[in-house]
This record gives sequence, structure tokens and C-alpha cells, in this order.
Amino acid sequence: MMNANKNKGIAGWKRALDIALILLVMPVLMPLAAVIAIIIRRSSVGPLLFQQERVGFREQRFMCLKFRTMYCGAETVSHQGHLHQLINSDAPMTKMDAHGDSRIIPFGKFLRSSGLDELPQLINVLKGEMSLVGPRPCLPYEVEKYLPWQRERFDAAPGLTGLWQVSGKNRTTFTKMMQLDIEYARTRNLWLDLKIIFKTIPALVVQMRDMRQKRKMQAGVDAAQAAMTVRAINH
Repeated sequence: MMNANKNKGIAGWKRALDIALILLVMPVLMPLAAVIAIIIRRSSVGPLLFQQERVGFREQRFMCLKFRTMYCGAETVSHQGHLHQLINSDAPMTKMDAHGDSRIIPFGKFLRSSGLDELPQLINVLKGEMSLVGPRPCLPYEVEKYLPWQRERFDAAPGLTGLWQVSGKNRTTFTKMMQLDIEYARTRNLWLDLKIIFKTIPALVVQMRDMRQKRKMQAGVDAAQAAMTVRAINH
């Protein structure tokens, strides 16, 4: 088992930390996961979990798990276009649903902005495919657009949280994300992992606040446009 984990880029100390923390929080996470499952089941038809092929350590492929937050059969072309735009610009790494996304089920936006949709990835951690801390596992079509220097991020096992997530995340650019992921891959150690874990909850709070503000701004813009349309029709 240990040799398999080494092949996946997970050192012994890191594997021990992952398992110990999962066991510690399991009594809290199990009831929370059950509540999320009930919400998804009542909100839409389809499986509770969403499986998607991702790229991890040394570009190895694995099936990454998430709670399903979109309607079944939702198209993915728009996400590929959005990702392509982020990679080729200096724009902040905002999610598509920051301005609304009809593909998302009720309560899905909250699950995504809070990171709760990623709780099933603890299974990936227990299987040794991921760690609690590391670069986010990316999509295969994303890797195709990477420059040679950016592939160094694959020298670390993928994680649920990481240096990028606690360093601004959606406020940073794609290039900055790559630089932070590579910095972690080069310098990872026990104290850095602990520091990132302790910073994750405050970072999620900031992320959720930013998402609410963006949605309020978008709602204001939509209301103003609707009012202008009504006035134009009346005149």
C-alpha cells in the first residue's frame, strides 16, 4: 500500500496526515453528507454522485468524485470555452456560475461555492488517488493547453485544498495559479500542509462572500436592463 502511494506522489507523513484528519472529522462529515444527499435527491432526478476523469500525479488519470450539482445531461462545451478564455487571458479565475448558470440544480450554487460538493473526494483520498492538500486535479482537455513549464504541477499529488486555494483562488489568474501549484510541488512539507489546512475554512468564507457580491451585482445589472427594455417598449 505504501509503495502504491509513493507511486502516486504521496509521502508516508502525508498519507498518515490525510487518514488521521479524515478519521477525526468523519463523525461530523457523515451526517452532513447525508443531508446533502437528501437535498440533491429532492432537487433533481439522477445519481447523487458525479464521476469525471481527472489528471493527477505525473499525469495519471483517475475518476474524481463530486456531489452532483448540475442537471443530468448538462452540456460541457460552454465550460471548455470559459476555461480557454481564462487560460489565454489575465482575467481572474471566476467560475461560470458566478453570474448565473441554468445547468445548476437548486442549492447547487451553495454547494459549489462552499466546496461541500467536493466532500466525496475524501474517497479518492482514502484510495490514494488524491491528498487533502495539493493542486486541484484538472480535466484532460485542460492539460492539452498547458505549456511545458506548467506541467511541473503534476509533480505533486492532487488535493482538495492547496496553496492556490488559500492565496486568493478566484481573485488570481490562471498563470498565478500555475505558479502557486508549482511552488507547492517544489516545497511541500508537513508544516506547509498544516498551514494550508488551517487557512482553508477562512478562504472558503471569503470565496462565498465574493460569490454573493457578484450575484447581487449581476442581479442589479439584470434588473436595470429589464427596466430599460420595458421603458423602450412603452415608448
